[in-house]
Amino acid sequence: MTALTMPSQPAREATVRPVPWRAMAWVTWRQHRLTLAGVVVVLGAASLYLYPTGGQIRADSDLIAARSGMSVTAALFQLIPALIGAFVGAPAVARELDTGTFRFTWTQGFGRTRWTVATLAPLALTVTVAAGAFGLAFSWCYGPLIAGRDGFVALSPLTNITFDLRGVAVAGWTQVAFAIGVLAGVLTRRVVPAMFATIAAWSGLALLTAVCLRRHYEPPLVTHTPNLPSADWVLTQSWDQGGKPVSSSAINQILHKIGATIATPGQLGAAAAPGTDSAPANAESTNPVQYLLHHGITFSASYQPASRFWSFQWIEGGWLLALSLLLMTATVWLVRRRAA
Repeated sequence: MTALTMPSQPAREATVRPVPWRAMAWVTWRQHRLTLAGVVVVLGAASLYLYPTGGQIRADSDLIAARSGMSVTAALFQLIPALIGAFVGAPAVARELDTGTFRFTWTQGFGRTRWTVATLAPLALTVTVAAGAFGLAFSWCYGPLIAGRDGFVALSPLTNITFDLRGVAVAGWTQVAFAIGVLAGVLTRRVVPAMFATIAAWSGLALLTAVCLRRHYEPPLVTHTPNLPSADWVLTQSWDQGGKPVSSSAINQILHKIGATIATPGQLGAAAAPGTDSAPANAESTNPVQYLLHHGITFSASYQPASRFWSFQWIEGGWLLALSLLLMTATVWLVRRRAA
């Protein structure tokens, strides 16, 4: 009997103790501690910026300037989940495949499947919790702008520029970015291509959600009253006369007769200024809404009320969590099936 024909000894192999999970957790920490420290530093720096900014917003009455600053800041912060997915998720498995060290790593008594799970689970949990903490800081900072104060027109909490940086959504988007990154790393087996693929895929998903999906989480409400609260998210609005649409410029021309103009539906219900010499002299002329209704012009709008903020947050967070688990399950399956 030679070494080539000698049967295997499963009983002997079965006595080999696998590496415990706590040991693999230590290895994961040693491998990725600098990356996780970078995530904490970036999110911590962003939170430190938000703290004095929030204090200034609460002390300063110029909320219009603060809203302009918030738009720029929120646009930059939108990139944080994508960058976490690219710089934390993409290299998590792709680095081993890119450098070829998986040939050594997966022969150390832990197995590729357990190694993948032990690597991805703590990393995903850490970046998700860190992103959730950042979301709390963002909500606190810009709370007065979203809630409105001292007659200032509130910003809708459902607006796309801030919705996915608050509550459950910011944690969900960070988690799904991480999951996209690890899957891209396994598919490309290269770190740099996986990073670019992560940013592209995450951006496409975020754009699709903002433009098409989020507005349909619950059936929108329909109203024919222009006096919508400023915090509601108006999806569509139109003026009609005899079944034909009427443009806003035409509405302004009509209201010019009573000295009123419109900029948004919410402003139409305010009392109009005194009319010109050509304005009607009856009481109807002081109410733009009644004046338009009297001339057969009706208003129609579909909107999502601001009170649905948390239901939308849980809906979005739920499907993002499900998608993240699906992507990471696919990653584990591919590692077990193809990676070696």
